[in-house]
Amino acid sequence: MKQKNLFYIIIASGFGTGFSPFAPGTAGAALATIIWIALSFLVFPFSLFLITIALIIIFTALGVWSSNVLEPSWGKDPSRIVVDEMVGVWITLLAADAGNVYHALIAFALFRLFDIWKPLGIRKMENLKGGWGVMMDDVLAGVYGFIILLGGKWLIG
Repeated sequence: MKQKNLFYIIIASGFGTGFSPFAPGTAGAALATIIWIALSFLVFPFSLFLITIALIIIFTALGVWSSNVLEPSWGKDPSRIVVDEMVGVWITLLAADAGNVYHALIAFALFRLFDIWKPLGIRKMENLKGGWGVMMDDVLAGVYGFIILLGGKWLIG
């Protein structure tokens, strides 16, 4: 296997979590949540916010790119590609307070709920071509999770 292809596989599979025999999307989102929680204890809150935005931008671009490369051999939106779940949960985590594990777990649950249920146009995003279709449904699920988490925090105080 060429090193170039290995790079695409590592990125698309969420550092291998996409090869989980049970719920690979959940495994990818869980890894992203764990990374965010760890970072939340290591950096200042504003730095965490900026790092999370950087992760979203970088991994969205890498996700579209690697999905475009791998879809011809792996099939349309294969379960092994979980970088989209990582990006989606990071979007929802933008509404979580740094160091608040409960917020992180709620963000994870909200994202997975929207990702699995696919309401309000999320499913339509899958119709986009190539890597964009792979990524954008999870981006939108992440946005919905962000809105609900932010609204819930505002209501509760």
